[in-house]
Amino acid sequence: MKKILVTGGAGYIGSHTCIDLLNNNMEVVIVDNFSNSNEKALDAIKKLTGKEFKFYKIDYTDKDEMEKVFLENDIDAVINFAGFKAVGESVKMPLEYYTNNVYGALVLLDLMRKHNVKKFVFSSSATVYGDPEKMPLTEDCKIGGTTNPYGTSKLMIEYILQDLYKSDNTWDIVILRYFNPVGAHESGLIGEVPKGTPNNLMPYISRVAAGKLKELSVFGNDYDTKDGTGIRDYIHVVDLAHAHLKALEKLNKEDSGIYIYNVGTGTGYSVFDMINAFEKANNVKIPYKVVSRRDGDLPVSYADTKKAKEELGFVATKNLEDMCKDEWNFQKNLNKED
Repeated sequence: MKKILVTGGAGYIGSHTCIDLLNNNMEVVIVDNFSNSNEKALDAIKKLTGKEFKFYKIDYTDKDEMEKVFLENDIDAVINFAGFKAVGESVKMPLEYYTNNVYGALVLLDLMRKHNVKKFVFSSSATVYGDPEKMPLTEDCKIGGTTNPYGTSKLMIEYILQDLYKSDNTWDIVILRYFNPVGAHESGLIGEVPKGTPNNLMPYISRVAAGKLKELSVFGNDYDTKDGTGIRDYIHVVDLAHAHLKALEKLNKEDSGIYIYNVGTGTGYSVFDMINAFEKANNVKIPYKVVSRRDGDLPVSYADTKKAKEELGFVATKNLEDMCKDEWNFQKNLNKED
């Protein structure tokens, strides 16, 4: 397997994954429309790898433009990162989320079928589990009951992929259910740059630390957890990127099939754990205020990672201190640019 099409390859997780692919001697074709990314990420990928790649500025829902990518390149496999991803925004903009995430995936899969490219890695999410039936979450837990259009769009695509494989078992598909990606590349050159006020905890913390935001809003301190705040499984984005390389290796080695894996660390940290860890790792202070819970937020969510370890050989290697230090290093670089 050599030439990989990466949709959304200039984005947060996509850019880190492209670095991993290029460093492992794969050819990369990136498609991105910069709706939630920018060209600086492409420059950083080149700088960090010393390698070239093909890039198309395309909205992946544009079938005619996407067709050119398949006609001009001998694609072996596709990794799809081109999804809108903000839970709160999805509640306000459901049609945009379903159009981009679900329709875009349909366009992509239809072109893959037409051009006989049947190896696919999909960025799914732990949100597909809805209200969890048990902790930690295993891949055979029931899915459904999603609480927002973002999660529902991921669930819909999982159902589409299951049906696609049933209709044609020559497809080879890996679904990766992400938990909470955080951190940045250790170089500080790429990381998460949310547009507007961050929806996710770690970028919010780092912006407060940098003085760009006054204080962190902690959404609820009355959950049935050790300190009353929500508990999540945070995984370093560099580890998460490496899981995609492991997924491609599996698609290359195994007979055709559809495989599903949780990608996390298997450890849950509370909001206060994250604040304290960031303060300790970086010697900064994070002012915060407790506000009411957000609709749809779960008290606890963390992964059982046994299946990914046994079948993919994937184990997260970076700890909470790494996540906090790398995030702050990236934020300080952004401050220099500002």
